[in-house]
Amino acid sequence: MTEDMGSTVPRRQLGRTLKQLRTEAGVTLDAAAEALECSRQKVWRIESGLGVVRSLDVQAMCALYDVRPDLVTALVGLASQTKAKGWWHAYGDAIPEWFELYVGLEAVASRLRFFYDAMVPGMLQTRDYALAVYQHRSTMSDEERDRLVEVRLQRQSLLTRRLPSAPGLELIIHEAALLRIVGSRETMAGQLRHLLDVGARPNVSIRVLPLAAGLHYGAVAGTFVMLNFPPGNRNTPEPPIVYCESLTGALYLDRPSELAAYESVWAGLTALALDEGQSRHMIEKIVGEVHHG
Repeated sequence: MTEDMGSTVPRRQLGRTLKQLRTEAGVTLDAAAEALECSRQKVWRIESGLGVVRSLDVQAMCALYDVRPDLVTALVGLASQTKAKGWWHAYGDAIPEWFELYVGLEAVASRLRFFYDAMVPGMLQTRDYALAVYQHRSTMSDEERDRLVEVRLQRQSLLTRRLPSAPGLELIIHEAALLRIVGSRETMAGQLRHLLDVGARPNVSIRVLPLAAGLHYGAVAGTFVMLNFPPGNRNTPEPPIVYCESLTGALYLDRPSELAAYESVWAGLTALALDEGQSRHMIEKIVGEVHHG
């Protein structure tokens, strides 16, 4: 059973990064195998995210590709996680801030499903809204805040990408998140108008879960993102992932039972949410109220 091999998430990210580093170093697959004194198949399997990876192999590859020490530490940390059944990634622990696992996964997904109940997701935030979100983090310098906002804005280019084709994005957002003023009224009105603009794209669906829906299954699940991936070069597509973020870390779920539970939550939210047209009408109404409030 592949499930016994541990979580697919760190294996996939580790393999993708090692392949990128090998390519950047100008080393072919055959040359790497020869220098590492192993089979071409073994290097390919590691890069394809198939199976547990030993820290020693990662260190040898990093030495061959002349990888800087802080990234070596991050990749060795990932290798140790390839044995885990599920995977908890704590920010600022073994993995530095710039080595952002979720962003790497998001960039290769073919379908993204978001449920947000407290605020607009980062992928759809305007600059002013994002700055207002980070304004509450007193430990953060202006430079760090600006850098994080830039990352959020760069991620949005995924939605207009031509090759590979842009992922489909489905957002179910709670009405409360649209009514909550983040920053100023002008900032909020700009953010809501941005949602209307993005929602008009053919690959984007934005639906509102109204307060009138009452208590629902999603209230227990909280904010989450479901990522599906294209088949790639293999017949079997990479398994989907559910991503749940908290203040101190993020949980990556990829077991069939976990995925089934979140598919059930998503089906429940879909049944309760307004359709796209009704949602658009509600957002336009809130824009008017924010302006004249």
